[in-house]
Amino acid sequence: MKHALYKLQKKQFLLITLSFSILLLINSTTQLQAQTGEPGLKNYYKDYFPIGVAVSPQVLKGPEAALIKKHFNSLTPENAMKMGPIHPEENKYNWAPADEIAQFAKVNKMKLRGHTLCWHNQTPNWMFTDTKGDTVTKEVLLKRLKDHITTVVSRYKGTIYAWDVVNEAIDDNDSKYLRESAWYKICGEEYIAKAFEYAHAADPKAKLYYNDYATEEPGKRERIYKLVKSLVEANVPIHGVGLQAHWSIYEPDADAIRESISKFSALGLDVQITELDVSVYKLEHSRRERRPDDIDTYTPEIEQKQAERYKMFFEVFREHKKQLTGVTFWNVSDKHSWLDSFPVAGRKNYPLLFNQQLEPKKAYWEVIKF
Repeated sequence: MKHALYKLQKKQFLLITLSFSILLLINSTTQLQAQTGEPGLKNYYKDYFPIGVAVSPQVLKGPEAALIKKHFNSLTPENAMKMGPIHPEENKYNWAPADEIAQFAKVNKMKLRGHTLCWHNQTPNWMFTDTKGDTVTKEVLLKRLKDHITTVVSRYKGTIYAWDVVNEAIDDNDSKYLRESAWYKICGEEYIAKAFEYAHAADPKAKLYYNDYATEEPGKRERIYKLVKSLVEANVPIHGVGLQAHWSIYEPDADAIRESISKFSALGLDVQITELDVSVYKLEHSRRERRPDDIDTYTPEIEQKQAERYKMFFEVFREHKKQLTGVTFWNVSDKHSWLDSFPVAGRKNYPLLFNQQLEPKKAYWEVIKF
């Protein structure tokens, strides 16, 4: 009797062990497929929209390059085409980093978005001052803006299909309208329309976008809508609105995103998710000092919350596949993210679909599960 019981228990143990081994094999095979085999993230969304990623030249080599080629079919230069890095002095352009990204996109048959032609940040001081250090006139600044846009857009004509022309021109304060940047203080609102006109003249086939964050917040959404609507009504060559989508595991909700996509597309404009990441902290839009509650810990609970958020975001994106013409992640993996230094310097964030070892996270599996 004991011998028969032992044989039965042994058989059950072997069956359980075999079943567990099969599950492990299936899971390992699926994860390996996500990293090396077909399909990749871009393949899952081939009937929806291009899947992009923001890159620097440094990530276009080694294992990160393999991950990029596997999962993405669109690139955005994270910093290389911003005014400061690409045009540090009035008569000097730094083309090498941007050219390297453009070449990578061309060789790998990827779409390329340009980012960004006019922004209040990362603009060199020479743009706003003369040789004496005095503030230039409106006429001088608009000419410098035209020269910059014409030179940069012309260089990548036929290579870049879409540009973020003006970035973050709307103020965060609900009691205000336009951000009081140096562009606005010197030129007034006119610089915005001029930037689009200059870009269109340099490449009439390129899609031109206004790009901003917090587009799902009602007050700011209305101010952005007011701006882009005025541009459309004035026949300014604007073709789309970029929703940056620097979101978190706490916000925004699905209805807020739906409202933004629907509101801007109702103007006859394309809409793109241009800078997607999902912070493990609550949203903040300005720099601050580190606090005791800024703990650099990616717990299983946080990972699960993040997976659920990503799942919801992509459900909304898929609902609006006729209005959305692209979704771009801001950085490749948790190995490096701009959120590691903003808004708190040195605070690790884990906002992307791939971990620091370039492996898919729970969020990845939720994004492709449909």
